[in-house]
Amino acid sequence: MDLPDLTGVSGNELSDEQIRGILAQIDLDLTNLVRDGKLAALRYGVPGPAGMQTDRAANLHALLAARDHYQQLLNSRPAWFISQAQTCDHNHGT
Repeated sequence: MDLPDLTGVSGNELSDEQIRGILAQIDLDLTNLVRDGKLAALRYGVPGPAGMQTDRAANLHALLAARDHYQQLLNSRPAWFISQAQTCDHNHGT
């Protein structure tokens, strides 16, 4: 059953590993799409006759747009984290 709205939907932010997994799946789909003329992105289409009528250019465009989105999301993450330590003087009067 489809949701009527998004009020009951919640979730956590995607981890870097999850985003890399999505990018790997998109890369695989892109490879399959251009190889042997397969329509790899059809599984993302709308069920029914209208959803099955698509072309390779539209699928390629959709996959490239999705890949760009997830790559930008991954690139926007901090590459490393900075922490600060406090040193203690252990030489008390020596």
